Amino acid sequence: MTEPTSISLSLPAVDAEREGTRLDKYIASTLPEISRMRIKGLIQEGQVRADDKVITNISWKVKTGQVFDLIVPQAIEPIPQGQDIPLNVVYEDDYLIVIDKPAGMVVHPAVGNDDGTLVNALIHHCGDSLSGINGVKRPGIVHRIDKDTSGLMVVAKTDLAHAGLAEQFADHSLERAYLAIVRGRPYPAEGTIDEAVGRSPRNRQKMAVVGTGGKHAVTHFKLIQRLGDAATLVECRLETGRTHQIRVHMTHIHHPLIGDPVYGRTAKTKNLDPQVREAIKLFTRQALHAYVIGFKHPVTDEQIRFESPIPEDMAALIRALETA
Repeated sequence: MTEPTSISLSLPAVDAEREGTRLDKYIASTLPEISRMRIKGLIQEGQVRADDKVITNISWKVKTGQVFDLIVPQAIEPIPQGQDIPLNVVYEDDYLIVIDKPAGMVVHPAVGNDDGTLVNALIHHCGDSLSGINGVKRPGIVHRIDKDTSGLMVVAKTDLAHAGLAEQFADHSLERAYLAIVRGRPYPAEGTIDEAVGRSPRNRQKMAVVGTGGKHAVTHFKLIQRLGDAATLVECRLETGRTHQIRVHMTHIHHPLIGDPVYGRTAKTKNLDPQVREAIKLFTRQALHAYVIGFKHPVTDEQIRFESPIPEDMAALIRALETA
């Protein structure tokens, strides 16, 4: 049986309180699982109808009693292929491989990133020797780090290793530590942020600390080095691993990561020393590096731990902030 290539959705009739709402906002509030950007695209592509009329204007004002029909084409994701992309292999045996991922590399293929990912590199390096638990599109992937975060990841080569590693992620027994360069000086110098993280109610493309509906998230932070008056190098240790957890938690306590294009935009720079301001301006990714990962080997039971040196771009930023 052939799977459908699109899904047809019929939205509830517009109630009187919603009359006059922009079409894209109305659909977004009715279907929160679809991003606002995706909804705008569907409208402009002619995938929205009302009263048998195609509507392509995202600013269309909805009227009481209108029923909108939405067609959502299903994305066809290609099966990733191996690509000869250099990998920094920290450790490898028959069961797992530890990679030091550079900033700028996406972990697995997704919309807008069909190739050039860590998965493509792993397929080339390991061939068929990757765990299949996460399916053909994410072979071996037990966890991930953001595209513009650098550092250590462990990848499973067998299903047995995958299951053992996944259990350690689930019970929070792995050691995971990050180095982050944040704005300002956290006070106290160390502490724990225990705040649930979920989709931001204001912008569903962002995560945020939320009062209801979020997932339990705990980050322990500790000051490592003061970098003048403008910034601090901190260590962040994860108990949980929520999307953008460190970035959201540090922003929540008013110390966003330098370079963070999503959560650090509101940090003011106009009162900073010109040299510091320029160094911050030129750093174009979140200053975050996964520098420690430690776990019990899922097959041998040996406790193993790996450290990665801070990458040169973050080291250069530290030098610039120190000497300003």
